[in-house]
Amino acid sequence: MNPVSSHVFRRSIRLLPVAALSMALAACAGHATQVLPAMTTTPAGTAVKQPAPQLYVAGQPAEADWRAFAAAGVGTVINLRTTGEMKGRDARAEVAAAGMRYLELPIDGAAAVTPENARRLGELLRDARGPVLVHCASGNRVGGLLALLKASEGMPAEQALDFGRSAGMTSTEAKVRDTLGVAPAAQAAP
Repeated sequence: MNPVSSHVFRRSIRLLPVAALSMALAACAGHATQVLPAMTTTPAGTAVKQPAPQLYVAGQPAEADWRAFAAAGVGTVINLRTTGEMKGRDARAEVAAAGMRYLELPIDGAAAVTPENARRLGELLRDARGPVLVHCASGNRVGGLLALLKASEGMPAEQALDFGRSAGMTSTEAKVRDTLGVAPAAQAAP
């Protein structure tokens, strides 16, 4: 092999792992944008939002709802409710019985809708297997944390607030706006 051919060959060999990694990331990226079947309510009537592909948000699902989430492709459930809110329900066992992974991040009211808890939720979302359902009692805490998470990832504040509202943020919006340093929403004229 001549010196020029040898150099090109060695350079090509060194680039193979980069090309393989690029192809793997492209394949994962295509998979990550898969849109799940639309679900606006569960069989028990729990309202469900899907603010992004692979992300469902809801209030507390009924025990019978877990199978519907599993059938829709959800692989991980993240519960933001505290133990005291669960009123004796064993959500971990219910979710496991439906074949999904269960994670929890107890968020005790709007005071716990903080950048640190948004970061912790982001870590759980990144480590989740498959599409994810994040729930609290109504979706309000979920939406607030997701708004803070999106803002921390560089999304402009107003867009992050819109994203949080699409995920269920209602009364936590004032706390999120304050945390982000965004003026309160304009009040409607009487």
